Amino acid sequence: MTLPTMRSRNGGKILIEALVSHGVEMAFCVPGESFLPALDALHDVRDSIRLIVCRHEAAAAHMAEAYGKLTGKPGVCLVTRGPGATQASIGVHTASQDSTPMILLVGQVNSTFMGRDAWQEIDIARMFAPMAKWATQVNQIERLPEVMQQAFQVAMSGRPGPVVIAVPEDVLYALSACPALDPLPLQPAVVSATELASLQRMLDASKRPLVILGGSGWTALANEQVRAFVEHFDLPVCTSFRRQDLWDNRDPRYAGSLGIGVSEKLAQRVRDADLILAIGTRLGETTTSEYQLLQVPRPRQTLVHVHSDVNELGRVYQAALPIHSGVPELAQALSQLKAPAISAWQAWTLSAQADYLETLTPTPMPGPINLAEVMTWLQTRLPPDAIVSNGAGNYTSWVHRFHQYRALHTELAPISGTMGYGVPAAITAKLLHPDRTVICFAGDGCFQMSAQELATVKQYQLSIIFIVINNSMYGSIRMHQEMNFPGKVYGTSLENPDFPALAKAYGLHGQLVERTADFPAAFERAVQAGTGALIELRTDSEGITPRTTLSALRQRALNQRADS
Repeated sequence: MTLPTMRSRNGGKILIEALVSHGVEMAFCVPGESFLPALDALHDVRDSIRLIVCRHEAAAAHMAEAYGKLTGKPGVCLVTRGPGATQASIGVHTASQDSTPMILLVGQVNSTFMGRDAWQEIDIARMFAPMAKWATQVNQIERLPEVMQQAFQVAMSGRPGPVVIAVPEDVLYALSACPALDPLPLQPAVVSATELASLQRMLDASKRPLVILGGSGWTALANEQVRAFVEHFDLPVCTSFRRQDLWDNRDPRYAGSLGIGVSEKLAQRVRDADLILAIGTRLGETTTSEYQLLQVPRPRQTLVHVHSDVNELGRVYQAALPIHSGVPELAQALSQLKAPAISAWQAWTLSAQADYLETLTPTPMPGPINLAEVMTWLQTRLPPDAIVSNGAGNYTSWVHRFHQYRALHTELAPISGTMGYGVPAAITAKLLHPDRTVICFAGDGCFQMSAQELATVKQYQLSIIFIVINNSMYGSIRMHQEMNFPGKVYGTSLENPDFPALAKAYGLHGQLVERTADFPAAFERAVQAGTGALIELRTDSEGITPRTTLSALRQRALNQRADS
């Protein structure tokens, strides 16, 4: 095939042409002089690619990661060299751990200066190699279309993940007539007839099966096909850490979510299962309670492990039946399986749902704000397609326990456990779905790692509701501090700003809530504000999780020391 002859363009235009040819519709950036030709080219295609200007590279990268989560297509982020790239690295790490397709483009120093420790110079490929699927630098303008084509292929194939590409300034300013390249077709792995037959035999022999859903690469069709399979076989279903939106949490077969603070009954159910069908999930540390729910390397349970990346199969667990397949391909194949006429596990499935429903009962909490009751009220108020984001911290245990996700792609939460994620993720959600309700939960420490992005919320007129849970400390670290060094509180206290006043300074709506009974009215005012809104919930620091208090943890640790 003869490639079409094109006019001479600079590297910036060739780079952005590649984004257009691969269907990119939105990109996130903090501008830098190192990639001015690319910015100029983005100006020329502003009707095709919407550029979102952020305040910090970490937030820009997390916005791109959230875009990948919500769309299944690579989120694109542009940053400058040195400090810009290092600050964006947290988003690359999140995309890696969360298996999210993403492309980070870095404006690099002039290639003729490299190796002299030039201004803001850093070896991008070497720096990102451990955390990205692929990290490279383009030193010849003619190779830009080829490298960009490969970048999208790598980001989307197998286990999705981040690709980092550095482009030196001289390459961006250089001229070439090299042609643009179309996207390469993906070649997903498929389920074999032999694997399906083995799975059928395992299901026929099972008495206590359990399905675990997780990972990325889910489509609406795949979700519905898996649902039909589960309903046909009447199987209990649980979700991996921060993948609760893969299953309607109100479904009578839902058994709960595996992760931090997993209920003991669900943990025991995993141990007691005789067959585990793990679809899409890597079965990582948090999902498996530090690799304790399933023994390493050979679980006691019969394990069927389905994953899109062959390198993940056998990496930690030696499955009785490893299946190298993407989720959509597996979901389609499941329709060929035949359910037993009489389920041998009907009581097992019913008890799984009963155990889950027990966890939804609000628990007491010290102080006038009860987060469990707030979450329970929100459950009745939010529409089924509301998107909920959060970062990391003990406050998330209330969100994950009491909020019932009802639809695919309504949960934005980092498996990597990074703080500061919720705010930028919510921004992406609202940009993509302006007509849907978007709620961001953030702890006081978590929120302040990306609070400057309230300016981005204002600039793009995004009516997101931020719920800031303020207990004046880094709660997760304080909890572990009390468990390991009881009574020796150091380095975990926070002196916080007036959060509603901060929101108002950015031109948003802000209010303080200090009693549970006042929250519903405050929430309705936030909805009616017509702009972004922040509600600060000032909570008692004693209420560290839905199950215990700081004092109880401290006393337990002191008692254990005394006994030893």
